[in-house]
Amino acid sequence: MPTAARPRRLPRLRRLLGLATDNWLARIYLAVLAASVLVMFLFPESTLAASPLVLTAPLSFVGVVLPFGPGTEGGGASEVLATGYWVAWLLLCALVNAAVLGALAARSATPESPGARESLPPLPDSSGQAARDLARSARARRRGARALLMPAVDNWLARGYLAVAAAALGFFLYAVFVSQDPGFAGIWPLMATAPLSILALLVASPAEYSSFSWLSPLIFSAGVAVSALLNAVLLGLLAHRLRAREPRSAT
Repeated sequence: MPTAARPRRLPRLRRLLGLATDNWLARIYLAVLAASVLVMFLFPESTLAASPLVLTAPLSFVGVVLPFGPGTEGGGASEVLATGYWVAWLLLCALVNAAVLGALAARSATPESPGARESLPPLPDSSGQAARDLARSARARRRGARALLMPAVDNWLARGYLAVAAAALGFFLYAVFVSQDPGFAGIWPLMATAPLSILALLVASPAEYSSFSWLSPLIFSAGVAVSALLNAVLLGLLAHRLRAREPRSAT
């Protein structure tokens, strides 16, 4: 039937826009981003001028490797097109990040199922029952941790992101421990797992200037791995929300 072949892109686009605008977490993010754009125009020479790029990471960093953007040589129409592309890309990155936060807020607002509630503490005179309850509680915590991390591996969007982050981290480790000249290899995992990887860089920096400088790349790598996993979980939650079926009207 013709209606069965109707493309699903528009419903998914509506869900993406809904996740990016219909919850307080996404709205706060968009408001902070708008304020950072205003600061960028008011104080272009300030260190805060790069805030929109950081707030829309990691997707916004993809524009760094492209040969065109603000300041493209040639002037005139070419520079206007390059700047327009950069603005459109930044808006798209902001929309995706806001939708990711919206998916996280939607998951947090989901009511807990009765089976997930913890059982009442056992009676003092039932030591065997207490041991069984503790074992069940430990298994429930393990299942909860697996359920929390499952969005990072059960969809193609999160798996593809993890593959890119792993390639960037592998290149960094090769450059640091095998190559003679690592250069700026750390920029790739930093961009791929931003913005959380910026915290990993800050934590690893003091070790680089101490007698334990060999610890710095290991701390940074561990922080990048955790950042990639958390980003993948958020992307997985977004993929789940976009894949969810809309309720059909009974007509």
